[in-house]
Amino acid sequence: MMPTDRKDERRHFSRIPFDARTTLRGADGREWGGALLDISLNGALLERPQDWDDGTHTDLVLEILLTETARIRMEVAVAHVEAHYLGLRCTHIDLDSIAHLRRLVELNLGDPELLNRELSALG
Repeated sequence: MMPTDRKDERRHFSRIPFDARTTLRGADGREWGGALLDISLNGALLERPQDWDDGTHTDLVLEILLTETARIRMEVAVAHVEAHYLGLRCTHIDLDSIAHLRRLVELNLGDPELLNRELSALG
């Protein structure tokens, strides 16, 4: 079972299944590629990179390539690590990236009121 299928989770942000290539960069210069499994206004779930170690990784930047010219870039912190998954929590996102992410969530939710509630929860 994928983590997005858990019925007992109480999430404040809807997770949108989305297939995209990602790059995760650490402040130490390390870089990991991987697949995005889902995204929300508050973070992302990736396939755990094969060379990921469970050491302390800080000041991470996640880039999600949407098109040749559009991407989502967010500063993230590790929220949880599982055998096959890496959960990331967004700590900062720029205006262009939040605009792309908002549109992506809006198209997938199909409910403007739910989107507004989630945006309000971001504070």
